[in-house]
Amino acid sequence: MRLAIIPARGGSKRIPRKNIKLFGNKPMIEYSIDAALKSGVFDKIIVSTDDHEIAEIAKSSGIECPFVRPAELSNDYAGTVEVIAHAIQWAIDSGYDIESACCIYATAPFIQASDLRAGLQKLETGKWSYVFSAATFEYPIFRSFKQNPDNSVEMFYPEYFSTRSQDLPEAFHDAGQFYFGRPQAWLENKRFFDRWATTVNIPRWRVQDIDTEEDWTRAEMMMEILKRQGLLC
Repeated sequence: MRLAIIPARGGSKRIPRKNIKLFGNKPMIEYSIDAALKSGVFDKIIVSTDDHEIAEIAKSSGIECPFVRPAELSNDYAGTVEVIAHAIQWAIDSGYDIESACCIYATAPFIQASDLRAGLQKLETGKWSYVFSAATFEYPIFRSFKQNPDNSVEMFYPEYFSTRSQDLPEAFHDAGQFYFGRPQAWLENKRFFDRWATTVNIPRWRVQDIDTEEDWTRAEMMMEILKRQGLLC
């Protein structure tokens, strides 16, 4: 079975109720649900939540919420891997033979069904434990610096001060949309960012982390532009 798991707890602090807050004309989580359904690659899609309202919205979209997520996996310190492992263990205990499990974040309004299909294809035809969405940094991280308490600045990599930007290696970051993994990798708490993982690369203009009100406003602006340009489907 190819299982998709959308983790969506109810206790978001910085943006209250962000998983089901209206984004455009529908609750935020529905973008992830729609992409998962449209991809056509999953045998079962479930939402892992501790929240009754989130569960009802998911069910109204045709998605199962077969359990209530335990309190210890619903606080600010619960990690994604632990939450997904819990859902996989539920599926195994319920008699399902899990071939792959995909975590799809509930706050990923720019996720595309085609990227999910590409992710599964890479997982099933390669040696990988994980395949996840990624994007390039817009500026070379090797030229980055920090600001000290006295307001002075200091490079993280001073050895690259004189290196031309075009001569520096390209750096990538997690795009925060989806993570395909083999069940055992999730259950063993295997980390994502290592040699047993690869990526589906997403263009930077379709990536936005949503943790603050400023992030939310930026994402709304991006959505309007991308829709006008016909770049979302």
